[in-house]
Amino acid sequence: MGGVPSTPRFADSRPQDTAEYLIATFVGEKSFPLASDFWQKLLELPLSLHWPSHRVHQACEAFAQNNCYTRHLAKILIHLTWCLQECISSSGTPSVAIMKAINAVYISSVFLKYLIENAESENFEELHLSLDESEPLPKEFVLDQNIENLVMHSVLSFIALVDVSPHTYNLHQELLNFMLVAMSTQLLSVPSLGPKDVHPFIDAAMTEESSLVCSVVRRLLLNYITRPRISVNSSSYSIFSEENQPGVLQRVGSAAATIVLLPFNYLVSSNGEGSRNPLTDCSLLVLLVLIHYHKCVENDESITDRSDDSATSDSLAKSSTHFTVNPYCNALENARDIEFGHMDLEGNAHSGPVVRLPFASLFDTLGMYLADETAVLLLYSLVQGNSGFLEYVLVRTDLDTLLMPILETLYNASKKTPNQIYMLLIILLILSQDSSFNASIHKMILPSVPWYKEHLLHQTSLGSLLVIILIRTVKYNLSKLRDVYLHTTCLATLANMAPHVHRLSAYASQRLVSLFYMLSRKYNKIADRRDDKKGTLTEQDSFAEDMSAELHIYTDFLRIVLEILNAILTYALPRNPEVVYAILHREEVFQPFKSHPRFNELLENIYTVLDFFNSRLDAQRVDGEWSVEKVLQSIIINCRSWRGDGLKMFTRLYFSYEQESHPEEFFIPYVWQLVLSRCGFSFNPSAINLFPVDLPVKEESNDDGEPNKHQNGELNEQRVNIDP
Repeated sequence: MGGVPSTPRFADSRPQDTAEYLIATFVGEKSFPLASDFWQKLLELPLSLHWPSHRVHQACEAFAQNNCYTRHLAKILIHLTWCLQECISSSGTPSVAIMKAINAVYISSVFLKYLIENAESENFEELHLSLDESEPLPKEFVLDQNIENLVMHSVLSFIALVDVSPHTYNLHQELLNFMLVAMSTQLLSVPSLGPKDVHPFIDAAMTEESSLVCSVVRRLLLNYITRPRISVNSSSYSIFSEENQPGVLQRVGSAAATIVLLPFNYLVSSNGEGSRNPLTDCSLLVLLVLIHYHKCVENDESITDRSDDSATSDSLAKSSTHFTVNPYCNALENARDIEFGHMDLEGNAHSGPVVRLPFASLFDTLGMYLADETAVLLLYSLVQGNSGFLEYVLVRTDLDTLLMPILETLYNASKKTPNQIYMLLIILLILSQDSSFNASIHKMILPSVPWYKEHLLHQTSLGSLLVIILIRTVKYNLSKLRDVYLHTTCLATLANMAPHVHRLSAYASQRLVSLFYMLSRKYNKIADRRDDKKGTLTEQDSFAEDMSAELHIYTDFLRIVLEILNAILTYALPRNPEVVYAILHREEVFQPFKSHPRFNELLENIYTVLDFFNSRLDAQRVDGEWSVEKVLQSIIINCRSWRGDGLKMFTRLYFSYEQESHPEEFFIPYVWQLVLSRCGFSFNPSAINLFPVDLPVKEESNDDGEPNKHQNGELNEQRVNIDP
């Protein structure tokens, strides 16, 4: 049978009934018709193989070689469809159809993944998702659509229509894994999507009717919210059996976990995180893949050329491309709170099906799990795209439920990925666009912040903590990431907050003034480097141009900080004596920039405030030396008489977030990095074109015989390592 593993001894069983024989036959040269009883034997027999890894690899190679004329992948997918249809009709009650469906979807996933990883054609012809014209079909079966459309419709229908229960849990889990495998064709594409990109299964999912799409989105989110679990003992089938017990395709052996690289191990998490919920994790990953996919198609338009004096018109083909509407993204963005009826907050009726969710439960769940990067991306997708959910978040009186885990994650930025930091900062920027948010965060007082180690924060407002963490993030970025976009996002959020600041704490006020000093030092260093090179470099030199561009950027940053201080002094000075004190205490940091043409008008306002309070302090007699308490008390008293005389009014800064014109170039690679780091299966690194990867290196052992670890503590496995 060519590359098919040799048949072992069968003991007392008939060769034709053993799992060894059935799998060998499935990957072999002989083609079995759809109606053959071979398929029933394959799907009904509890498979318990213990093949070594090289035999699993041989089976996959043999299958890839023979599938082109056996079309066994297409056929097992059709059988999977039939099993799922039977399960749906029985509402997921215990039946042999569930076991057959589990077998079918697992076997399909193993060999489909190998074919995708090793595909060389642009449109994945190697999958051979069609039947030969001569293939005999059962009388009751009419194949009136593509097989990928047929199977995706059945998979999505089961996920949407059949509740998760002890009897269906395993099948739900396998189907979600299958979807991730089937949609992994995106890993072979480059980030910039074009009209020639073909992804059979996810493209098929995009063609489903809106009612099914809404049901799928709702089910995946409910899985995330309710986090269904099933104990080992309640598993209906032996798919999760121990190694020494028969299991459903143990299936192409436990070696499948190391060579087929599909280690769907639900009993023990491979990374030791016992709290991880596989069904919940996979539900969210599938949702993120679906909502961030974009399909690029060609758009041919006819235009008429009337430039010819003879008045003849030539029809010219104008070729362009556009992205089709993503129905899953659309469903998420139009989701509504289940607490409301069929009218939204403005009282407008929605036409067509709408996803209805318990926003309260979703809000609480996100708050509990924001330490996970996938939860951050879901929260971003909701507040950026769903105005109803954003409004719900903004009216919650317990904003600390979301903000505290966000701020703690930013506090530990050195342990997080840059993408996670960006997402969190964008979420904060979106929230800061609302004036009620900016006002309410200063009314919430935190008794303590135990995870903040640099300074004891006692009875600090949530708004003050937000200011402190944003400034700390800027400092971290200056020393580590050096990313201009991150700076801009932090400063934009602070600028939106500035007019609404109320009783900013002493520590936050000091950090705000030190932010100007910190950026001014960076500005001066760049200016000195540029001046030192002037004698040796021409103006056209690229280095000089880079220095000038960087200097211009930091000039803008310094101006934004000055505008933040101006906004506080203009609109909220009487409520912020600590800010006045911090400026008085560090007024020397502003002196070098008084004559700078970009800063002088803004600094005039700051010095007007300084002159007012300095004159009051000079006129006031005190017993003994001035102390911090005495100065602050004087400022508080004189704040009452402050009228803002002499201040120039500037246009209030306001920043809003807008997605880039091609968000898919960032989000599709980002989502798949998250998938590969969490889903439980690895992918051939050399086949990935979607994002840069480190090719696996040979594992070495230390003197104790233990595997060496990377610097980040992860075992040096044959897995994809994501570039930060």
